[in-house]
Parts: sequence; C-alpha cells; structure tokens
Amino acid sequence: MKVNTADIVISAVSKKQYPKAPIPEIALAGRSNVGKSSFINKMIQRKNLARTSSKPGKTQTLNFYIINDQFHFVDVPGYGYAKVSKKEREKWGQMMEEYFSEREQLRATALIIDVRHKPTEDDQLMYDFLKHFGLPVMVIATKLDKIKKGQRQKQLKLIQEVLEMEDEDTLIPFSSETGEGKDVAWRTMLSHLNL
Repeated sequence: MKVNTADIVISAVSKKQYPKAPIPEIALAGRSNVGKSSFINKMIQRKNLARTSSKPGKTQTLNFYIINDQFHFVDVPGYGYAKVSKKEREKWGQMMEEYFSEREQLRATALIIDVRHKPTEDDQLMYDFLKHFGLPVMVIATKLDKIKKGQRQKQLKLIQEVLEMEDEDTLIPFSSETGEGKDVAWRTMLSHLNL
C-alpha cells in the first residue's frame, strides 16, 4: 500500500467530535509505551505524524488520521499506565467504550503488543473487550528486531496462548525499525477495510 497523504483530522474526546464522513476506520490500541506511534509512522512512512513520546500515557484523546482520503487510523489512548489518576482512567474507559461499542465506521482493531513480553492482564482485558463487541482483531507483535530469531516462535506462541486468540484473528510479527511485517499488516488491514 502506497500512502500518498496522511493527516490528522481531529483529536476527539466524545462522539460529538468524531468525523462525520462515512469512511471505514481501523482503531489502534495498546499499552502506553508499546510503540503505537512508531507503528503508525512506519506504516505511513512518515517520521512523526503520530507523536512518539518517552513519557507514557501521552495520548489522552482519540486521534483520527485520514489516510489517502480513503480511511481513518484511529489512535486510542494507551492503557495500563499507573501514573494516570483513577478518575482520568475512568474517563478514558468511558471514551473507549463509547467508541468501540457505537462507532459504525469501525472495521477492525490493531492491538499492539510488545513481542518481548508476555501479554499483560490489561492486554488480555483489551482483547476480550474487543471480542465482546464482535470486532476483528489484528494483534501486532512489535519490537521484533529486539529479540533473537530463535526466540520468535516461542514468543508468538505465548502471545496466542495468553490472549486465547480466536482463529479468525491474525498475529503479525512487526518491526518499526526494519519494516518487517509491514506488507502483511497492510494486506490484513485492507482486507478488513474492503478497499
């Protein structure tokens, strides 16, 4: 997939602010600091359309990016970051539930997980939450370049087992550094977007 244009449309906190256009969307979810912004930037071949931060918990809004005037990437707030107040976490929870349960344009979610670690309880909850709403999930196992080739299969198997991944969902090993997995990620996304 060649990305010719990619722009941020809006940072929204409620459905009143969501873009009205009936174009399909792929949501991007993951723990704070798991590499969501790096994933977005690698997919669209831009250095910093999505701002990367060394401070976890930066994304506190639903960020809608329009890609090639055909579909949206929707970057949702990272979860599992302890330094965020309980009140703030509840607010995020409501915002995410509203989006995932009510957004008709949403076609699938890319759940981003660090391949080096066993999925956390938060990752499991997020996967179950998405399946509860009947959403297709692509699990993107990032930071692939940070582990030895011999460890890959073991780590990928661990992710599948811990999340109890359903057969229709795809697990994609990915590296924002080398671009490995990018073509598979695009193919999978485009099949959900029906483009």
